[in-house]
Amino acid sequence: MNAIACHDGPFLPQMARILEVTAMTAREKFFRVALPAPLGHRPGQFVMLSLLGIGEAPISISCGPRDDNILEMVIRNAGSLTQVLHRLQPGQFVGVRGPFGSGFHLADFYGKDVVFIVGGLGLVPLRSLIQPILAQPDLFGHVTIISGCRTPAEELYREELQSWSRMGGERRPVTVIRLVDDTAHLPWDGRIGLVTAPIADLAMDPDRTLVALCGPPVMYKFAIMELTGRGIAHSHIFVDLERRMKCGIGQCGHCQINHLTCCQDGPVFRLDRIVDLQEALQ
Repeated sequence: MNAIACHDGPFLPQMARILEVTAMTAREKFFRVALPAPLGHRPGQFVMLSLLGIGEAPISISCGPRDDNILEMVIRNAGSLTQVLHRLQPGQFVGVRGPFGSGFHLADFYGKDVVFIVGGLGLVPLRSLIQPILAQPDLFGHVTIISGCRTPAEELYREELQSWSRMGGERRPVTVIRLVDDTAHLPWDGRIGLVTAPIADLAMDPDRTLVALCGPPVMYKFAIMELTGRGIAHSHIFVDLERRMKCGIGQCGHCQINHLTCCQDGPVFRLDRIVDLQEALQ
């Protein structure tokens, strides 16, 4: 009886039909799936994606809130489950539980200038916030997106980044700065350097600027150092953290950060809430 009662809850997956699978890089594929009903997620939340008999893993939601039943994700081939996922084709099914996590609240960003700083896969979850902000430009101020990766071959959503750079106007401009560590002798039309380098040159009003960060752990330390040096308060910085989440409901302890669980209290945190927690940004 308990299993039947929680069918609409967090424990049993919905079966989602794959509509599209597209290779984005050598390791990442884009998935668009159709759920039985709208997911009803907030930006920054995640789902637990499963294959019967193979396993389950947390996967970031890569699209903004939607009224339809479509879910978009980018999945890196990094283990036994994702290897099988990468072999799936349109028409096949995956299990989806969620959404889980705290996510972002769009109202926090109303009337603010917004700076996104993303490294590598960090663009995937933050795209779920970028999309609704750019779709309602009159509700927000200047939007800046700084996106970095190691080489041009690893850049995600290239065409979308380029299209975002052409959006906006004099009243609501959008600035997109794309960087790679090294061109690796490949064609490249962006900058070369660390993703944190442009922060020093940004025109930011500390009182009206909010920042969202997502990327490898080493990025946070130096990005936060640059931002606080520019007068951005910890309460104006949001960090989207990754942990090895297993249950999604804060019970297994795999993603615990001191007294917090990343799957329930995060993965999105205001920096002032976690800056003194030793395990948070490691």
